[in-house]
Amino acid sequence: MGEITWRYRNFELDTSFLQIKQTEITQISWYKYAFYIHVIFAVLALPAGFTQFNKTILKTFPGLHKTLGYLYVVVILFFAAPSGFLIGMKANGGLVAQVAFTLLAVSWFYYTLQAVLKAKNGDFKAHKNFMIRSFALTCSALTLRYWKVILVYFFHPNPMDLYQLIAWLGWIPNLLLAEWIINQNK
Repeated sequence: MGEITWRYRNFELDTSFLQIKQTEITQISWYKYAFYIHVIFAVLALPAGFTQFNKTILKTFPGLHKTLGYLYVVVILFFAAPSGFLIGMKANGGLVAQVAFTLLAVSWFYYTLQAVLKAKNGDFKAHKNFMIRSFALTCSALTLRYWKVILVYFFHPNPMDLYQLIAWLGWIPNLLLAEWIINQNK
């Protein structure tokens, strides 16, 4: 993800993925800002999220857990999920992909917000479960790309069909895995 994000370091409007989003960039005034906000902030959620499930950090350095947790939450609630929603509304692949990406953004926001509210109410079991769901959706950035590689390698699908498929595969299996993990820990 770092390498993918690094491609956008100069804020050019014709780099990588943006090469196929020129209509949006030229016709929708907010698109480039939403895109770059999403790229910059969403990548921060991954390392912050990975640390949240480390038992050593949680027990030995609870202040670090809390600080990184706040970073994770702020990044998602104020930047990554809202910008993801906006760019999701303009996703390639038409309505099928647009619905997938906007549902992902709404779910990501919802589960993250619920995790915060549960922690504030002292319900740390529910907090953990909502954070598992939230982080599963954070990892959709990774799984979407893995699915793309696997499907192209084995099946060589039409690019738009592929995009519509990975828009859903990037996060639905993650969420199902999260629910399985949560049910295993009951």
